[in-house]
Amino acid sequence: MTTKPAVFPADEVSPSRAGSAAPPVLWQMRMSHYNEKARWALDFKGVPHVRRSVLPGAHIARAKRLYGGRTLPAMELGGRVIPDSTRIVAALEELAPQPALYPADPAARERALALEDHFDEELGPHVRRALFHAQLPDAPGTAAALTVGWPAPVRRGYGLAFPLLRVAMRRTMRIDATGAQLGRAKTAAALDQIEAELGPSGYLVGDAFSVADLTAAALLSPLVRPPGFGYPLPARWSDEVEAWRDELAGRPAFSWAGEMYRRHRGASAAINE
Repeated sequence: MTTKPAVFPADEVSPSRAGSAAPPVLWQMRMSHYNEKARWALDFKGVPHVRRSVLPGAHIARAKRLYGGRTLPAMELGGRVIPDSTRIVAALEELAPQPALYPADPAARERALALEDHFDEELGPHVRRALFHAQLPDAPGTAAALTVGWPAPVRRGYGLAFPLLRVAMRRTMRIDATGAQLGRAKTAAALDQIEAELGPSGYLVGDAFSVADLTAAALLSPLVRPPGFGYPLPARWSDEVEAWRDELAGRPAFSWAGEMYRRHRGASAAINE
């Protein structure tokens, strides 16, 4: 019988664990914006790591095996598992303090962490819900978008199974007309907040890139489709999604997210891709 690695909060990561010879292993979904947040933190800090990609839907079984949960990303480090992108970023601050994502000034750090939590709750789920409500009616197109870059046999099999997966997605993510309307409103509100928070430096907190900028830009990535995303994104979503994207593309916060990618996304630190 195999032993499942224990889950621990990020503040339990110690320098001795950080010095482990084995590189971190990131279990991820390539297209997910929360997974992109964790990837970006690893790459920004230049932490060599192994990536294990799982298709949407299959990720639930993998998460249960890893730590008893239902979501990815999750990072294996020193024989233990860290679930959740926010905990992963916190663990990486301990593992590789420089370049820092947490501001050194206590007040600025508190503000950056508050914005991270805010965008995690008030942007991430809502942009996803609104996008998929518009995208899911096109089952072949959605299956193709979620498997861009995977081998052809995988893409064919996923396409055949997708009508069943679509039912589960609508249920678990509460994808309906009411949720989509709220999602669009919440996304617009997040863009408003980004524009209100930006300082003369072009960053959300102080004069340097922080976890607040990374989180907001990563969670907007499905709409922005930045070239630095790291995996092939669909050249186009459904007509309804593209119309929504066009409505937002003129917003300063939309352009800002692309600029954060241009300035700070950098090269992948994965050692297996």
